[in-house]
Amino acid sequence: MAKLRQKNPHTVRQAEDMRGFENLQMDVAVNFTKGIQLSSHIHNICSEAREAVYTRQEDVRAWLKKGVDGSMFEVLPQSSSLPVLHPCKICSHDWKACICSYRLSLEWIPCSLKYCKTRDSSGKTTSYKCGIRSCQKGYIFHFYVPQKQLCLWDEET
Repeated sequence: MAKLRQKNPHTVRQAEDMRGFENLQMDVAVNFTKGIQLSSHIHNICSEAREAVYTRQEDVRAWLKKGVDGSMFEVLPQSSSLPVLHPCKICSHDWKACICSYRLSLEWIPCSLKYCKTRDSSGKTTSYKCGIRSCQKGYIFHFYVPQKQLCLWDEET
């Protein structure tokens, strides 16, 4: 896809495929000061969330296989070991633990090559690369917070 050039790169595009939302359980906290081992961008991107950077256990396993220091990860309380936790959106007590959700929608991402069909001089149909197919994809991140006050945006949705 890197070799294809886009005509009219400043045009606002619409996704051709809608891939829906994927629910992700963010069940591990990352020590913010040690997070530089994962990415040099964590300190810039997550600067407002110094105490609350989350990831999934599957991601942790992959990083540990690559030799990342495991002391930066703390497994959060699992729903099976806690009393029933409600989503923060419906939790009525500001200082009670709940499950926070954050929704992210990527409205237009390149997802594959687009093939067009043409007929050659003998009438035979052939296909050729003619562009990039675009998709819309969404993610809903769910994670434990010790108090609803740490999840105020969940009330907005």
